[in-house]
Amino acid sequence: MPRSVLEAVLFDWGDTLMDFQFDEELMDRAFRAGLEALEREDLAPADEIHAHFREHFEPLFWVPGTVEEIEYPGMIRDALAHFGAELSDDELARFLEAEHAAWQPARVLGSTTHALLDSLREDGLKLGLVSNAFDPGWLLRRDLEQMGIEQRIDVAVFSSEVGVRKPHPEIFGRALAALEVAPERTLFVGDRLYEDVRGAGELGMTTVQALWFRADEHPDGGEPDYQAFTQLDVLNIARRLVLA
Repeated sequence: MPRSVLEAVLFDWGDTLMDFQFDEELMDRAFRAGLEALEREDLAPADEIHAHFREHFEPLFWVPGTVEEIEYPGMIRDALAHFGAELSDDELARFLEAEHAAWQPARVLGSTTHALLDSLREDGLKLGLVSNAFDPGWLLRRDLEQMGIEQRIDVAVFSSEVGVRKPHPEIFGRALAALEVAPERTLFVGDRLYEDVRGAGELGMTTVQALWFRADEHPDGGEPDYQAFTQLDVLNIARRLVLA
């Protein structure tokens, strides 16, 4: 009987299992929702606070090649402090929770995500999620619970909790260690050629570029072992590898 070579499948989150539909207007509404949740009358106008944040902090989100994760809660605290508003830990949590909740319409679960995860688990594979996400882990894990993902996977690792982003090997390593699997026995599925395909591939994982939400291009990206045009293509790839 052939020896199983695949033991686990790791997924990216945004634009892989979930379609994140970014919207400039929603970003503004979400920031305002955070400010409103503070219930303070001593704040500067919301337009001024948000403009300051976008000018001084938002550029740090997109620094090319950066693998250290930003400390988003600290940025919010610093942005408000610029206008003389010191936030307590409780106030900061209220801001982050309200802002995150306002983004809910942008997070759209793939129509076959549950079916894919259920089928992979029925095949005896361990499942995990590895995501670059700067929001606090307690909010991200709430999303997983509310969207029916938490009970379908064995581990979730977020860059906001590790302190580094993909393609840094540490964030992948956390998931592999939690699952107790070797990279050579793991399939990684993600949409980004640099963060996902290159990062996972350099550790020895078999890689799948997810193409159902977007078709990424990156001059420094890796070459995927497979491409999947639908989520259920991943199931077919995994089943071929289980008994390869």
